[in-house]
Amino acid sequence: MAADDSSQPLASLDALPAEVRAVAHRLVHGGRRFRDPVLVDDEVARRLAALSDLAPLHTRPALAALAEARAKLPHLPHVAVFDTAFHATIPDEAATYALPRRVRDEWGIRRFGFHGLSVQWAAERVPAPRLVVCHLGGGCSVTAVRDGRSVDTSMGFTPLEGVPMATRPGSVDPGALLYLLKHRLTLAELERMLEHESGLLGLGGSDDPRRLEGSGALAVYTYRIAAAVGAAAVALDGLDALVFTAGVGEGSARVRADICARLGFLGLRLDDERNLAARPDADVAAPGSSVRVVVLRAREDVVAARAARALLRLDEG
Repeated sequence: MAADDSSQPLASLDALPAEVRAVAHRLVHGGRRFRDPVLVDDEVARRLAALSDLAPLHTRPALAALAEARAKLPHLPHVAVFDTAFHATIPDEAATYALPRRVRDEWGIRRFGFHGLSVQWAAERVPAPRLVVCHLGGGCSVTAVRDGRSVDTSMGFTPLEGVPMATRPGSVDPGALLYLLKHRLTLAELERMLEHESGLLGLGGSDDPRRLEGSGALAVYTYRIAAAVGAAAVALDGLDALVFTAGVGEGSARVRADICARLGFLGLRLDDERNLAARPDADVAAPGSSVRVVVLRAREDVVAARAARALLRLDEG
């Protein structure tokens, strides 16, 4: 990542440009211990590995990449940046599960939230007192941002909670999961179902919304996301701007239209032509809409690079 926030993909770590001064690593889950960006040494790497069960689909590959990068680039500092960090401002009333004290206090079960790097970028690019960010990709989340700070989000202790996703179901009655464990599935089978066989894939046979247009699967998906936007508006006491970002949020005009069609009660009006033609970054609200609607390119790489620069004070020298 250059100082002007431009970037380019690399074929391999062996092709790293000589001017690179540090490596930033996106880690999905920092647990209770890690919120701020941290310089990675052996002890930090060990502590991060202990968190892998909290988000195994994401954390294990990220830790493997971190280990490989540290081995191949030992002369560079490596900085871990956490998707949970932006949500550290969520108040207790939104972060607390109604579980016994020992579960909450001793075992650390609480709502953390994810996609924080993406939401932080959206909050910087679309400043609004009351902003809702729909990060819709393989994973999906809806976050309420007041004056640039996260106040509630749909994902919780792990990235499984919230709205339906590509292959994950989002929130499910825990009683149904207990039933499956008791009578139908092993723990490994249940984990696989929740991580890889549910969501859009489980509903409609494809994890690509473009193949599900007009289907009941897409209706479930967009209804749940719209409902989450409504809940976020409750946390914000209204809504000034709505952002769609990540692969589906940026690329599917149909998904955006179906979600926005359910939000007219908030004063939101979508311009159909702008929406169909939208390429990030673009405003797609209709004239007279009381809510700004923005299709925004996700740039977690920029946020991670800036965090590494700040931690290492690279911009000072």
